[in-house]
Amino acid sequence: MKNFNKYSKQFFAPSGVTMDWVKKASIEQPPIWCSVDLRDGNQALIIPMSLEEKLEFFKLLCKVGFKEIEIGFPAASETEYEFCRTLIEQNLIPDDVTIQVLTQSREHIIKKTFEAIDGAKHAVVHLYNSTSVAQREQVFKKSKEEIINIAKFGAELCNKYKAMAKGKITFEYSPESFTGTEPEFAAEICNEVISIWKPTPDDKVIINLPVTVSHSMPHVYANQVEYMCKNLKDRENVIISLHPHNDRGCAVADSEMGLLAGGDRIEGTLFGNGERTGNVDIITLALNMYSQGIDPGLDFSNLPEITEIYEKVTRMHVYERQPYSGQLVFAAFSGSHQDAIAKGMKFREGTERVWNVPYLPIDPTDVGRVYEADVIRINSQSGKGGIGYILETQFNLVLPPKMREAFGYHVKSISDHEHRELQPKEVYDIFQRDFVNISTPVSVESTVFTKEDDIRIAECQIKYNDKITSVTTKGNGRLDAVSNAIKSVIGIDYQLLDYTQHALEGKTTSKAASYVSITSNGKTYFGTGIDSDISTSSVKALLSAVNIMLTK
Repeated sequence: MKNFNKYSKQFFAPSGVTMDWVKKASIEQPPIWCSVDLRDGNQALIIPMSLEEKLEFFKLLCKVGFKEIEIGFPAASETEYEFCRTLIEQNLIPDDVTIQVLTQSREHIIKKTFEAIDGAKHAVVHLYNSTSVAQREQVFKKSKEEIINIAKFGAELCNKYKAMAKGKITFEYSPESFTGTEPEFAAEICNEVISIWKPTPDDKVIINLPVTVSHSMPHVYANQVEYMCKNLKDRENVIISLHPHNDRGCAVADSEMGLLAGGDRIEGTLFGNGERTGNVDIITLALNMYSQGIDPGLDFSNLPEITEIYEKVTRMHVYERQPYSGQLVFAAFSGSHQDAIAKGMKFREGTERVWNVPYLPIDPTDVGRVYEADVIRINSQSGKGGIGYILETQFNLVLPPKMREAFGYHVKSISDHEHRELQPKEVYDIFQRDFVNISTPVSVESTVFTKEDDIRIAECQIKYNDKITSVTTKGNGRLDAVSNAIKSVIGIDYQLLDYTQHALEGKTTSKAASYVSITSNGKTYFGTGIDSDISTSSVKALLSAVNIMLTK
């Protein structure tokens, strides 16, 4: 590409870090979660949420289990102020949930912010000002000292208004555009704020380290987090919060590595909604932990419901390949994938084995999805394993391996010809139409069986091309005797290869399914018979195979 040389590194790699965090194999416990859907997420919508939609979303976030929820910037607009007041005045905030509000370091905004949260039992006041080289030089045109003074001014005002507040107030400070800020300066300005707020074990301060714009690889951000953890005052009384955006597609990796490097808290959104490419997707981050055997402390056991509400109130669409959440993330169209999944599920039956099914990082049912609708999807790329899995799990039809293969090719051909996915019911209907109880051009109208030693004798009335013929034949069993009768009428020789059967429902009164394969002139044909009588079902299966042979 042209013009690549106009770009350069816009981040600062800190010195003095040990990177000991890379030795950790995984995150061992969940962070403190803070949803910023109602602020970062809402401001990024083409049509921001109405008051009613915000209330519905807030209730959803509480139901999922968020204990900290940033509800907006109440001094920025009357809508956000009204939302904050509605939550408080209508007593809609659960006792164990803390609301969070955003404020700039300006006196009238801080004053309005504290007015908005008046009456809240517990609120986080989130103060921020921008600290990066680009913002200092291009936007504010201020020196480092002047930028520090902005933060100190806001911190002191927060102390003033906190002293007059009725509820519990926790302070949070963000050096906005942290990743474009010199690490030494970021630590300096944060320490100035910490010195003013004077955190204690019972009144900790949150220092938020936002990836306002993603400039670097994730390990660089993690090193920046490590540097801050080692250079902040009163670290034991400071909660390190991470707020990654997704400009480089690395928000989840930034978060995971940042937590390993010492982060305590995550600010993000459901499905990653937010400015530009979005914030970190908390669902992905939490379920990544879940897939490693860690309880994330959030309940995503009904992702379809969460998705439905989210799409309704935000008017956004959850991408089909969105990790864990998308409609197709558990779907397998590939034949080899379907076969492996089907065998993996069979392997787990009746056991309590650790989840290790091929191609499925977690059990879809744990997030409210179902195997039949979400996992095995049928199109021209599908294979016998997936198609057989659908017939067995949804319709209790256990096809023999060779028949399953033949039917698989048959279904794939139909899907390929029609250029579309086939639904499970359509697959079943194709099987019924093309393989089950096929009675033309030949059928057995009636049969009387007798036995002579070990030989079965069949007296049959056989209809072929609308002509009925009476014939008596012998065989080593009922099916063989009927088969010989059919051969004598149609004048075509074939060999009976295989015969299997099973009950459809496992009850004494249920129907039986029989499967027959025959060969003639080097070709194999398959048929299925379904009937309440097992002998009749086997004859119907044989007739199905013969009629398929006669009509090919």
